[in-house]
Formats: sequence, C-alpha cells, structure tokens
Amino acid sequence: MRRHLANDSTASHAFPRTGRVAASLSILAGALVLLTACGHKQAGGYPPAPVVAATAVTKDVPLTVGAIGTVEPYNTVSIKAQVGGEIARVAFREGQDVKKGDVLFVIDQRPYQAALQAANANLDRDKARLQSADLQAERYAGLVKKDYVTQQQYDDSVANAGALKATVQADAAAVEQARLNLEYCTIRAPIAARTGNLMVQLGNVIKANDATLVVLNQLSPVYVSFSVPEKYLSEIRRQQDVEPRPVTASSPSGGGVHEGTLTLVNNTVDQATGTILLKATFPNTDRALWPGTFVNVALRLSTSRGAVVIPSQAVQRGQQGEYVFVLKPDMTVESRNVVTGQELNGDVVIEKGVHAGERVVTDGQLRLYPGAKATIATKAAETGEGDS
Repeated sequence: MRRHLANDSTASHAFPRTGRVAASLSILAGALVLLTACGHKQAGGYPPAPVVAATAVTKDVPLTVGAIGTVEPYNTVSIKAQVGGEIARVAFREGQDVKKGDVLFVIDQRPYQAALQAANANLDRDKARLQSADLQAERYAGLVKKDYVTQQQYDDSVANAGALKATVQADAAAVEQARLNLEYCTIRAPIAARTGNLMVQLGNVIKANDATLVVLNQLSPVYVSFSVPEKYLSEIRRQQDVEPRPVTASSPSGGGVHEGTLTLVNNTVDQATGTILLKATFPNTDRALWPGTFVNVALRLSTSRGAVVIPSQAVQRGQQGEYVFVLKPDMTVESRNVVTGQELNGDVVIEKGVHAGERVVTDGQLRLYPGAKATIATKAAETGEGDS
C-alpha cells in the first residue's frame, strides 16, 4: 500500500514539471514568431534608398599596360676641354638654351697661336731645304753620268732630298695639329640643348680631358623609360612589328597627357624583377616633360571592341571579391559578382557579370542590400546625366 502511494506521489510531481517546460517552449516560440513578424514588418517599412545610377554601355576600349616611368634627355653631353689653359671667356648663362655650334667657352689662345706660328716657320724652312736638295739631286744625276761626281755622292743627294721631303710632311702635320689645338681653344655646343650647372669659373686653369665644364641635355625630344612585366613581352613585340605602339605619359601633379611612341624594347629581361625595360620617345615641344621626373605611363597594346563599360565607382569589394549593385526595372537591388578588366579615365571594363543596358548603382551603396528598394536621387541621374 505504501509502495503504491509513493509511486503516485512521484508521478504527480513529474507531470507538473513537464507541463511547465512545454509552456515555456510555447511562450519562446511565440515570442520568436512575434519578433520575426515585427522584423518583417519593420524591414518592409523602410523607405527606398536614394541612389545614383549609371547605365552599362559598350565602347571600344584601348587595352593598355600602366607603369611608372622616368623622363630622360634624348642626348646628354658632358663638355670637357681638349686642350689645357686658362678660361678666358664663358659665353653662356647657366640654364640657357643653346644651338648647335654656339660658343660655350674660350680658353686663352695665345700659347696655341705661338705654337702654330712656330710650326709654320718650321714648315717653311724645311720646304726651302727640300727645294735645294731636289735641285742638287737633279744636278748630280747629270754629273754622275760624266763621272764628275761619284755614285755615292749622287745617292747621298737623293737620300737627303727624300729625308727632307719626309720632314716637310711631318712639319705639315705639326702645323695641322697646332691649328686644331687653336680651334679647340673655342669650345662649341655639339648639339642643340639646355645648359646645366657651370662647374668652372672665368679665370680657372683647366687640363685637357680632365674635369667636366658643363653638362648639356637635349630636351626636345625626350625619352621616357619604364618597365613592364615580362608576360606582356610577346604581345608587345608582336604589335611593335606591325606598327610602333603609342604611349602616353602624365605627371602625377597634373599638366596634361603627352603622346609618344615606343622606340625601344630592351634585348634582355631583368631576371631579378621579371620585367623588361622599354623606352618611348616624346616630341616634348612644350618642355613639359623634364628629365629626372616620374610620370604615369600607359602603353597601348590593342583595342577591345564592344567592351561593356561602367563607372569605376560602381565596383565594390567584399569578402567574395568585386561586386556591383544592379538596379532592376522594379527598382529593387541585386548584388552581383563581377570580373573587371582594364580601367581607364574613370571607367572600368566588365568582363563578366553585367550586360550592356543594365543600370548599376554608382553612389549610395552603403544603404543597400539584396532585394532592397531604391530610388534615383536626382532626375538628372535618371535621365542619363549619371550614365557613363
């Protein structure tokens, strides 16, 4: 009897506990349903997000390779003296443009004028001796036949005339060398260029082929040297064989875009960096490209016909890669992954993910999520002013 009572007591306590648990679960489920419903209601109640949109269009886009380049002078000449002496005249100002043949320096000419006069005097003296020796050899030629002079005397006269002829030739060479040395006293510009810093002053005594007097840089045209990854080498060579490739250069600080032509593909790849050195020639008639400065270079390889293009600000980056918000006709937003290509002048080529004619959001992405409603922020943007 006690056993049955005990069992009944245990059972009576178990049933209320099970009921309480079930009631708690029921209340929690109800709360979740209520929260979910409230959440849907709240989400559905959001007003459309104002955005700016642009339409994807098709364009012919130049396929380019970008790099950082360095401006180099077309020609650089370090001016040195070919004769020694005192600087008697400096005929230019530092930083002055000079033409080919313009006088740069004049070295004291007096020692070289004296040397030229001495060389001419030696030449005249030996010419007179040669003339006398030739006449003597002619006379001895007749006398030796009559035995008035010995054969040895005749041979000596001929040899003397020959030696004096060689002496005259040496004197003539000495005169020419003295004349050249006198000309070297006047140092002229070998190219049309711009002068740099003057490294000697008036009155300094210099040695032949010693210190550099000034450096000339030719600024029109100029070179721009840059390096690109070796993976582009085959395409560059193939295109360059057909037609010289166009290259553009622009300064990071502004100043416009300058157009040039690829003129050098180096004959070896730098194994340390895996790049190939290239050089482009720019007319630089306005002197905007200055030697030693860095410029942004774009080498055009080919043209992509009918590429899908959107503004670059439409492309977002997330954990899954690059994506854009596409605006559907019902003004709902779809997030779509894209594969981007060449970027140029604020536009980017979309290789995969967006079709021509679709509208993409270019501003206001922070308030968007897949399925959200959107509205065009301005009428101008909707009618195409915001379209690319």
